[in-house]
Amino acid sequence: MADRSIGTPEQLRDPNYTPPLIKAVPLGIQHVLAMFVSNVTPAIIVCGAAGFGYGSNSPDFPQMIYMIQMSMFFAGIATLFQTIGFGPVGARLPIVQGTSFAFIPIMIPLVAGKGVEAMAVLMGGILVGGLFHACLGFFIGRIRFALPPLVTGLVVTMIGLALVKTGIQYAAGGVPAIGTAEYGSGRNWLMAATVIIVTLGLKFFARGMLSVSAVLIGLLVGYVLAFALGEVSLASVGSAASFALPDPLHFGLEFSVAAVIGFCLLGFVSAVETVGDVSGITKGGAGREATDTEIQGATFADGLGTALSGLFGALPNTSFSQNVGLIAMTGVMSRTVVTIGAVFLILCGLVPKIGAVISSVPIEVLGGGVIVMFGMVVAAGISMLSDVTWNRRNMVIFAIALSLGLGLQLEPAALQYLPGTMMVLATSGILPAAVIAIALNLILPQELADEATEEVSGGMAGRGKSTTAPDRV
Repeated sequence: MADRSIGTPEQLRDPNYTPPLIKAVPLGIQHVLAMFVSNVTPAIIVCGAAGFGYGSNSPDFPQMIYMIQMSMFFAGIATLFQTIGFGPVGARLPIVQGTSFAFIPIMIPLVAGKGVEAMAVLMGGILVGGLFHACLGFFIGRIRFALPPLVTGLVVTMIGLALVKTGIQYAAGGVPAIGTAEYGSGRNWLMAATVIIVTLGLKFFARGMLSVSAVLIGLLVGYVLAFALGEVSLASVGSAASFALPDPLHFGLEFSVAAVIGFCLLGFVSAVETVGDVSGITKGGAGREATDTEIQGATFADGLGTALSGLFGALPNTSFSQNVGLIAMTGVMSRTVVTIGAVFLILCGLVPKIGAVISSVPIEVLGGGVIVMFGMVVAAGISMLSDVTWNRRNMVIFAIALSLGLGLQLEPAALQYLPGTMMVLATSGILPAAVIAIALNLILPQELADEATEEVSGGMAGRGKSTTAPDRV
């Protein structure tokens, strides 16, 4: 519900309106709180997969602090690209950018167990993928026909399904603890469960800022519990610098076929997600459709923000859907408000001590938070799929894409004879599912849409449409 003390209804729907600062600053910080945990979590996951994210005693641990720092800094920079813009770049709308979960399924196999040396390959893929993503802005409007809710819903669902295993591993004690006596202990699950319970309680029984920041507050409560249990080490906070600028080519650049192809394909997916978010912002905040110029500018900013991140050791950026919902909830369409939030993120990114504090969160506490976040990604995908007409054609597309995509991710050894590059891409889960769904959607004739569904659903679909037609045998 919009606050009339901020402005008139016409002003609140205007992206160029600047509310009084006493109102605008808290609203901007609210946007940061809504996306903060989701923004820094991918850096922790990727560093952990590479093997230098666990424990302040690791010689590579400062690299994780740096990546967390850059996640905040370049989320702020990319957000400014969207809100302020320059030339054709930027939608000039209140779009919040942040580190994308969508790329994690391809990043993990690229860096798994390879240490900080693997980050150069990652950054090369991010740079090329970001430039490719930006180029999509020239014709993004003309390719939306190939991406109906069946395809986009499946892709989002696969992103969440590809990540849920990581959430459970973190809650149980982390990847390095697998096979140890501590892994899956009651103590570990107590910390994770506390985060989940507090998050759910605030999300459903609180209002306003408490509800918006439910995951963040849940993590804080879990952190306090972990501290009381002696599971928190603040040794890295004291040694971290109070101020540091981004370091160009911090991890270097190296280009591999697997990384480039993977990031370009997922850049396409991210571009489609951004188009949906831009449309959601204009509909929810201003009651209108997004213009072609806004969609094009948002895609340019999305891609260039990602490419710039790769040059400084950060991860790919995309628009954040939770902030789209926040705009609809507050009714405040002002891009100045989001610009204030972006400045706050940039300032946080210049203080490594903040990154050090974030990195001191025990993996079990983080696990509780990501279980909720990854589950919400799956739920968002299922929500998108609810718009699909479940006829035989669409069921076949969904069944084959999901079975092969998820199956190959669960059993990568099934493709052990493929070349290394192809195996990484084919077992990522999301990429094969997306490619298969897009291809089948373009190839299979629409005539199948008018046929009955019982053949492929075992009689579970299509019930209630006729009381006289006999069941198939």
